[in-house]
Amino acid sequence: MQGPSRTAIVAAFAAIYLIWGSTYLAIRLGVATIPPFLMAGVRFLVAGLAFMAWAKYRRATRPTARDWLTTGIIGVLMATGGNGLVTWAMQTVQSGLAALLVSMVPFWVVMVDWLKPQGRRPATRVVVGLVLGFTGVALLINPTDVGVREIDAFGALTIVLASMLWASGSIYSRHAPQPTSQALSSGMQMFGGGVVLLGLSAATGEVAQLDWASVSNTALAGWVYVTVLGSVAYGSYLWLLKASTPTKAATYAYVNPVIALILGYLVADESLSPRTIGCSALVVLAVLMVVSD
Repeated sequence: MQGPSRTAIVAAFAAIYLIWGSTYLAIRLGVATIPPFLMAGVRFLVAGLAFMAWAKYRRATRPTARDWLTTGIIGVLMATGGNGLVTWAMQTVQSGLAALLVSMVPFWVVMVDWLKPQGRRPATRVVVGLVLGFTGVALLINPTDVGVREIDAFGALTIVLASMLWASGSIYSRHAPQPTSQALSSGMQMFGGGVVLLGLSAATGEVAQLDWASVSNTALAGWVYVTVLGSVAYGSYLWLLKASTPTKAATYAYVNPVIALILGYLVADESLSPRTIGCSALVVLAVLMVVSD
């Protein structure tokens, strides 16, 4: 079988680097006046239906009950747990710092591979990278009263949990049975995650409390941006996990924070103090050491 073209791979990497890096700012602008679970749920539901419609147009094989189960699990781990919790936390966490915390996904992937039965011990360089990365995040969150608190600790820890769930979904998706059509598989994952997110939105009272008159045009623009372009990047990442290698796909983790920090500073007037820059540089260096194994 003919492998994916170089052009397709380059386009997919551009999507997870540039588009994904900018979606953090769009989410931050969106949750200013739109309930987070509702925003994320509609995003994935609409994108999932669009991907599945495209797959049907391309005459993809009808999914089995097992396909729905496995893609549903991936969707709950990645779309609901990974992205949904990040969207919720960004009500109090700046976009650049959120991207930085999400960049810890490769750390959790390495840790799971290491701690599982007959797991592979990472190289010394990777272990050093893990230590540096966790140190940088600990300094960034600053749980003590020393210094100026620059980040909401609970929101930051929620994003750390979200990155663990995303990593778990990424690992599971490597080997879980899925439809042969990547568009159909991605659509089913996003659809399943979106349904759960909308359920959370209803359960937490978001839908009942939503006042459409208070939703700003900027928030709506951010919502549309993450729904359309963010979903393209999400599908590109899932495709790259198989078309390239998980390690190469994970390189988005040290590109996204840089883009998100710069955009947050330039567009949303988010703070970018020497402390933030120093901790961010430490985490990005650590991620580079981990994913280059």
